[in-house]
Amino acid sequence: MPGRAELLAIEIEMRARFDELAHDRLITRLEREGEDLGRDDKRIYFYVLPDKLLKVTDNIAAGSAKITLKAGKIGQGAAFPETEIPIAREDVDAAVRIFNHLGFEGEMHEAFNQRRNFRFRGVEIAVKWSEAWGHHAEFEVLLADTSGQAALDEAEARIRAVARELDVTLMSEQELADFTAAFEAAERARKAGAEQPTTVR
Repeated sequence: MPGRAELLAIEIEMRARFDELAHDRLITRLEREGEDLGRDDKRIYFYVLPDKLLKVTDNIAAGSAKITLKAGKIGQGAAFPETEIPIAREDVDAAVRIFNHLGFEGEMHEAFNQRRNFRFRGVEIAVKWSEAWGHHAEFEVLLADTSGQAALDEAEARIRAVARELDVTLMSEQELADFTAAFEAAERARKAGAEQPTTVR
């Protein structure tokens, strides 16, 4: 049964993209030295808004679902205040319909993420694959919403140190911004093409 809405404070999140060989090396290292938190495959319906990200997540592996509002946008800093509302899995389609009818349908993207979670030196690491991102990983630390700048800086430094130790190159804010802008442009073009009527010759 869905629980109460939950403010997940501030998420310090950084990302990396890599090839399959680097993915396999990272998994092997984390299996050996980290804490394996298990598979976490998800189907996500996400709405890319000008200054925030709205998501409806069907967590296939856990048998749960949620709505998430993440303030900020990828490529505009590593700190993301985040609020979640757990919902029943059978309500995922209804939640998507509601957001579409509210006028967000043009901003919606759907993705399936293969995901396996680990914890390493106080950092949670989601090693993932999706069609848009390919092999990639998210490094994150969650902080209380009352955390000051010093705590945010320390969390970011911890993520960078862990990535260096694991021989993973984190994407810069500019790289993230460029990648997401290219993805959004490609999605707009794909949707525009799909809406064009077919000409019979």
